[in-house]
Amino acid sequence: KGTIILSKEGINGTISFNKESYHSIKRNIKKFLNIKSFDNENLSNYSFQPFHKGKIKIKKELVPIGSLLNKRVINNQIDPKKWNSFIKRKNTILIDTRKNFEYRVGTFKGSVNPKLNNFRDFPKFFKTLDKDKNIAMFCTGGIRCEKAGVYLEKKGFKNVYQLKGGIINYLKRIKKNKSLWKGECYVFDNRISLKHGLSLGTYSICSGCRKPISIKDKKSLKFEEGVSCPNCHDTLTNTQKERFRMRQKQINVAKK
Repeated sequence: KGTIILSKEGINGTISFNKESYHSIKRNIKKFLNIKSFDNENLSNYSFQPFHKGKIKIKKELVPIGSLLNKRVINNQIDPKKWNSFIKRKNTILIDTRKNFEYRVGTFKGSVNPKLNNFRDFPKFFKTLDKDKNIAMFCTGGIRCEKAGVYLEKKGFKNVYQLKGGIINYLKRIKKNKSLWKGECYVFDNRISLKHGLSLGTYSICSGCRKPISIKDKKSLKFEEGVSCPNCHDTLTNTQKERFRMRQKQINVAKK
């Protein structure tokens, strides 16, 4: 189960499977798509199913930015073990290319949050950057950065770099006591968030706004199980809240 996205740009996705299926799944995907190897691959073990169903999506772009990825970006990828020293360099701007709510769950120390809600809006933010600076970008798995890197090169940026394999690769390979990552990493499945070693995080999802909520959020007076959280409590109408309460009541009955 999980999602695989196919595009002329390449393949991207996250899937789950039984351990004994691993080699056959890899072999079949490579054979079907006529590829020799994956650019990046991160494995982790869980005792539950992270996805509700299996999906294959065919898209024009792997992630939408309005510019097709027509060449490979390899030389500008920084290995996680070299990332800490690289982002500490002078004249370097560290940019989190994920959405605003992902940034709030966790990010690298000193990173810039563009505060945008759609990746397609990133070109507007990039117009504010200095072309003489080193641009170091990161995202969950690396594909958003790769798209952004090609876009910036087309716009005349010379020194554009990205974290190889994204945050997931960093959290898997870098121990917490040597890490510059603060918080947890949001993922778009039932795991919700991950910590170092790709262990399960502490976040859950608000049923009202479908955004990640922390343990601290649940202690707020604006949190109501299955109804609202501090992010959406003041924006939901009373009609919506009553509907969500009825839904939660049905869930509680079903659990019993």
